[in-house]
Amino acid sequence: MILIKNTQKKIKINESKIKSKINLILKKLGYSNFDLSIWFTTNQTIRKFNKKFREKNKPTDILSFPFHENIKPGQKIKISNPEDKVLGDIIISLEYCKKDAQNSNLNFSDYLLRIIIHGIAHLLGFDHQTNEQFKKMNIFENKLLKLLNIKMP
Repeated sequence: MILIKNTQKKIKINESKIKSKINLILKKLGYSNFDLSIWFTTNQTIRKFNKKFREKNKPTDILSFPFHENIKPGQKIKISNPEDKVLGDIIISLEYCKKDAQNSNLNFSDYLLRIIIHGIAHLLGFDHQTNEQFKKMNIFENKLLKLLNIKMP
């Protein structure tokens, strides 16, 4: 199940469209029966979480909290019991994303889906600490962007 929580009021989003796109992604990845939570919030709120969990006292676009912390990129999640059918939680600052999209002259809806894909990649073990990791993550994300017919520069 996809749970979307939107506690910010300034930026309008189409939650049903977002859920539909996420369902398509999770189906393609083989995780359609897994739980995923996404919380859309403000720069102020995400800054608090970024400070608490990453020791960075500034807002960011997205934070991902994987349920399966030791999964390697491309590795399928192994289920031991029904409670394991959780991908994790994602927090997104819509303020931050909207500004990034505007600064890059990108469509906000497409940019937001790109950020969600980035968060899902993190939940599935991908990272971008090294060039090698970045390349693998980029390939993964681009396949999902193509699935949604989203072109990013």
